[in-house]
Amino acid sequence: MSLPFCNDETCIKRFNKIYMKIIVGLISMFIVGHGYTQNTRSVADSIRRDSMMRAMQKATQQDYNNMLQQLNITSTRPGPSGNPQAPNAANIDEAKASPYTTLPDPLMLKNGKKVTSAKTWWTQRRPEIVEDFDREIYGRTPANTPKVTWEVVRKFDTTIGDVKAVAKNLIGHVDNSAYPNIKVDIQLNLTTPANAKGPVPVILEFGFVFPPGFRMPAPPAGTVVEKGWQQQLLEKGWGAAVIVPTSYQADNGAGLTAGIIGLVNKGQPRKPDDWGALKAWAWGASRAVDYFETDKAVDAKRLGIEGLSRYGKATIVTMAYEPRFAIAFVGSSGAGGTKILRRVFGEQVENLASSGEYHWFAGNFIKYVGPLTPNDLPVDGHELVALCAPRPVFISSGSPTVEGRWVDAKGMFLGGVYAGPVYKLLGKKDLGTTEFPPIETPLVDGEIAFRQHSGGHTTGPNWPTFIKYAEKYFK
Repeated sequence: MSLPFCNDETCIKRFNKIYMKIIVGLISMFIVGHGYTQNTRSVADSIRRDSMMRAMQKATQQDYNNMLQQLNITSTRPGPSGNPQAPNAANIDEAKASPYTTLPDPLMLKNGKKVTSAKTWWTQRRPEIVEDFDREIYGRTPANTPKVTWEVVRKFDTTIGDVKAVAKNLIGHVDNSAYPNIKVDIQLNLTTPANAKGPVPVILEFGFVFPPGFRMPAPPAGTVVEKGWQQQLLEKGWGAAVIVPTSYQADNGAGLTAGIIGLVNKGQPRKPDDWGALKAWAWGASRAVDYFETDKAVDAKRLGIEGLSRYGKATIVTMAYEPRFAIAFVGSSGAGGTKILRRVFGEQVENLASSGEYHWFAGNFIKYVGPLTPNDLPVDGHELVALCAPRPVFISSGSPTVEGRWVDAKGMFLGGVYAGPVYKLLGKKDLGTTEFPPIETPLVDGEIAFRQHSGGHTTGPNWPTFIKYAEKYFK
């Protein structure tokens, strides 16, 4: 999902608010029975929308309070502000960013023994890291999740740029026979070149389908208009797919008793180590892979996953837990993604574990904003990258002066740096440096790659570099 219009320090925060309004707008659209338009909305519709927003916020706070009670937490530390003018503005001074002295060692067993072989990594150390992430950060994906039956609801010829293509709109119907009160469907779109001689590689994006009539704000004057990522992929002879995460798990705490999480829990609140939205979104991506394996137009051995911001977090989580993805394009994932959580720079654990974002994670994650601290975490962002090894991961960021510093580009870079030893143990190349590179410098010689482009909160400017990078692995 590309957001080229984000061009200042607080844009990501503003997008979050716009995003939630869009979600409520979509719900309103179905309730009132007519299409959403940006400029024509009756007073009654506005009142209904605002009422739904307040109800969602209230339900979210109730769910958050329920989790605090389960954890016996009476207070939490507030996170900093993304507004650099605020009294509690997030730190953006690199000299103050690293108060920690050590990081968890991805190649050190719990018993203190060093990991020196690939066998020990796969059979002992990697399972230890997965258990820590499952229990403390992202939650446990249920052992038995409902079956998904895919339906092609529409297939049609289209043209993107100058490329003739075949598009399919799909719905993944999730079996709700165990709890019929909750209905879950997964929205997925797939587009492949019409003249393909055989199955093609496909990049799956975590994306959002905006309601009819909605238009993103125009980019700043002078912005170079680039080819869309789908067009670039199709011109390469590859396919492009979009999965809509909020179609099967809402992006708010109120939705934790609905969607796939609510369906598995039969409408009941989560336990502290239950999965959060990031893991649920990753589950949906895995179900998309199930479908791709049945589609003769798709080479299911050459699949990539991509996402931006919160969906950048979902992308790296998906890559870590779904081995069928061959490559990942992780856009501005920040804290909760590839960034080192112990860094005091930009968004903090205190922000992630607040009532606005806690639903992405396991309830246990809240412990690290009261009474524990991020330094007590048993794992960190570099180990999430390490779980992807030996498969390639491309870490993307925008300019600090355009995207802002909230996502902490250097923190994400360091997540790649400190995952390097695992890649080298498995016979692959790391980033090749520990020095943060100048902007627009591609580090693409190893299985961990990084590039910071000059644009805003978007993966857009890095698509050409990523495609060239992925080509090495899709030959």
